Amino acid sequence: MANVEVAKIRNVAVIAHGGAGKTSLVEAMLYDAGMTDRLGNVQDGTTVTDYEPEEIDRKITITSSLAYCDWDKHRINLMDTPGFINFIEDTRACLRVADGAVIIVSAMSGVKAETEKVWKYACEVEVPRIVFVNKMDKETANFERALGELEKSFDTEGIPLQIPIGAGESFSGVIDVVNMKAYRFANGKAEETEIPAEMKAEADAYRKKLIEKIAESDDKLLEKYLEGGVLTQDEIINGIKEGSLTRKFIPVACGSAVKNIGIPSLLDSIILCLPSPVEMASISPVKGKNPKDQADVVRKPAENEPLSAYVFKTIADPYAGKLSLFRVYSGTLKADSTVYNSTADAKERVGQIFYLLGKKQTPAQALGAGEIGVVAKLKGTNTGDTFCDEAKPLVFEKVKFADPIISYAIAPKSKGDEEKVSQSLHRVLEEDPTLRFSRDEETKEMLLSGMGQVHVEVSLERLKRRFGVEVEMKMPKIPYRETIKGATSVQGKYKKQSGGKGQYGDCHIKVEPLARGTGFEFVDKIVGGAIPRQYIPAVEKGIVEAMHEGVIAGYPLVDFRVTLFDGSYHTVDSSEMAFKIAGSMAIKKAVTEAKPVLLEPVMKVEVTTPDDALGAVIGDLNSKRGKVQGVEPQAGGNQKIMALVPMSEMLTYANQLHSLTSGRGLYSMEFSHYDEVPAHLSQKIISERQAQKEEKHA
Repeated sequence: MANVEVAKIRNVAVIAHGGAGKTSLVEAMLYDAGMTDRLGNVQDGTTVTDYEPEEIDRKITITSSLAYCDWDKHRINLMDTPGFINFIEDTRACLRVADGAVIIVSAMSGVKAETEKVWKYACEVEVPRIVFVNKMDKETANFERALGELEKSFDTEGIPLQIPIGAGESFSGVIDVVNMKAYRFANGKAEETEIPAEMKAEADAYRKKLIEKIAESDDKLLEKYLEGGVLTQDEIINGIKEGSLTRKFIPVACGSAVKNIGIPSLLDSIILCLPSPVEMASISPVKGKNPKDQADVVRKPAENEPLSAYVFKTIADPYAGKLSLFRVYSGTLKADSTVYNSTADAKERVGQIFYLLGKKQTPAQALGAGEIGVVAKLKGTNTGDTFCDEAKPLVFEKVKFADPIISYAIAPKSKGDEEKVSQSLHRVLEEDPTLRFSRDEETKEMLLSGMGQVHVEVSLERLKRRFGVEVEMKMPKIPYRETIKGATSVQGKYKKQSGGKGQYGDCHIKVEPLARGTGFEFVDKIVGGAIPRQYIPAVEKGIVEAMHEGVIAGYPLVDFRVTLFDGSYHTVDSSEMAFKIAGSMAIKKAVTEAKPVLLEPVMKVEVTTPDDALGAVIGDLNSKRGKVQGVEPQAGGNQKIMALVPMSEMLTYANQLHSLTSGRGLYSMEFSHYDEVPAHLSQKIISERQAQKEEKHA
């Protein structure tokens, strides 16, 4: 038997921009529901859901975490999610398993870029939402302004279920316009009182607006209302629920998370306005694919259905091992059982299963449909995997995370720790699908790519704390190339005589440029045995080896043809080694005479920006030596810019775009081609490269 009746469950993601008060709100809900005996504080690092040292130090949510509370005979599973742009993809994973969301809008700063982004994520998975206008206790708090801004930004009408009593220092409680009751708060405790006389007209106006909105959404109720009839309280309650579930309007609550004002009313609103797993399944059925024939499979959120569950997050704990957070969609997942991972086509042994309250684990014997929990030490299970009944398999679609947008080169601080870094990073990568680790075959660097500089820094802090591995972080090297613009013919002659057998190799080559991207071509035009056949491959080998080091700055040589047309040899002293050295000498000499130039990688860049930042973004791309290829209008008042920009100008672009667009811009890039570096920059790169070589050999 499952522990909680599925109709009494609410799975709720708390979402907003960074600093809006998500963690404080979850903390207040847990306290008011009796899950904790003290109200933790973000500033003091004492909250239930921000428990990682990196979160406590920075005072921001870096990774989503779970908590739960019981309120009015309902189980509310809460997901405290990141709002800072570098970590916001984690919010997408939580919304995948949520049935509803509480989106916080600050009464001071209103809707921010990240708020719009998480709203968009919620739209993608079509979950009903409540807005909580937070920070009503702050000096510049303005409920009406916040309400107007959310309606403008979200293009949906906001209908307040509560309105504030006062604002700033005078904020003391809320008026419940559904039941027409007032609640004053002192020391976090609510006391029901009469609606203040000076606010009676305002409360009546909001209630009238609420009733009109409910009537509009139902023809029978509208007819009754227009004929002068009064809607019953049951009709109002049902209308609020219906309007919220169908997203015809957004229910709005208000309060102060830090002062613990208005939180009980919000908990009541969550139960009223957000769906149970059963109600959510009636809006959006739970679907997967049969892995055998790819046919659609529908599961009802019921205990007697075959098991189906989705792993939405992984935590790499150095002590407890890998923790897999999952939601059960149908059937029951039992402790000490074997489950089938249909994504990996493998069986997994499940030991203990737990509920999570921050980092605190509470054992459970079984988790039923709609419940969320965690299991430790699964060997082959990763984020996005599906558990199911092997006899009735299905696979749920995985969340598609954004690709990393910035890369840094990393190197262990202790020599010989490369393997340890690689192994430990693999553990960190298991829990963060937006990180990538790779090795650049050309520059021999280890590269760590993420959603921004802070994201990479935090990942490396975690690597050090959990696994004792310290690395240095620096900008990755740009893979420049060298080529030639002119043609020339030269002789490469190697002659060495020193007692006994000497060395002799002599070759004449012609070099000429080829089209960009063609590569290297070797042409043998030796006639009359000027160079014996067995030595010709040695000449080519000497040229190819010299190409890897380049001539002007030590970068690989590309896009040219070498024609070997003459030479001479010595019957005794000639050898493959001598001709290899002669070939190397010839190409180095030829390149210096054939107008050598430096090439740089140019990236094909696509930037999506709001209309109001279009000019600034294009101007910035032009300043980066970018060439704008076109602009296309996009949905939602955005524009897509296509441009070609040198890679060296794009290394820190994530931070710059964030600044130019207030966090609303997105971009992607891929390699396009190589192009010549302007002369003034070329000289600087060559000088820097020379200095590095001298330092290395010093």
